[in-house]
Amino acid sequence: MKLTKKMTCNNCTDPCDFQSALAKTGRSIDEANIFHAHFKKHDVICKQGKEVTHALFLTKGWAKLYLEGLNNRNIILYILKPPAYIGLLSFFETPIYAYSVTALENSEVCFIELGLVKKLYIESHDLLLCLNKVFGKSVANIMNKIISINQKQIRGRIAENLIYLSNLHQSHKFHLCLTRKEIGEMAAISEENTVRLLSEFAKESIISVKGRDIEILDMPLLKKICDVG
Repeated sequence: MKLTKKMTCNNCTDPCDFQSALAKTGRSIDEANIFHAHFKKHDVICKQGKEVTHALFLTKGWAKLYLEGLNNRNIILYILKPPAYIGLLSFFETPIYAYSVTALENSEVCFIELGLVKKLYIESHDLLLCLNKVFGKSVANIMNKIISINQKQIRGRIAENLIYLSNLHQSHKFHLCLTRKEIGEMAAISEENTVRLLSEFAKESIISVKGRDIEILDMPLLKKICDVG
């Protein structure tokens, strides 16, 4: 991780809601003491079990938010793409992170001191509404993941996550920034089963797989498999 102190927010190409809240509450950018960090692919942005000290805002690159399980068996809850707040679930309730976030590619993150964020949350109605909306979306993603893992068969889970990745890329054809193991971690299944299921879908002409390049050939059928579970 490479840190840049006192990033000039006024020149930021992806301004966050904190910048607007600072202006509306009469605070200066310097008071915010914002740090800008550059993360390489596979770098850990925040670690499960570590103390929460800052609000994090992803401005560049993709990252995965996941639970670290026993024996290196992780569950990826969802993928983050900019602009995105990181760690909202730990901002106000717990002093430690209940999950980890790791960069899937070279990424950039702004760090804003948590104490200031809490003050702005109270003083700025717009920021309160914004963070509550993002928080609600995070909770909804986790609830959907729990339902999927508990109620769907593994074919349904893989189908669901292929659709999810397609929506993230906004295309039926996309290049994966995830390994086969990580795709399995999105569905809470083994890497071996993930490889097998992707091969089955390819043989059934539902998808085309060439290395990390995937194309969904039959979206209606994939959605049916997802729905049936």
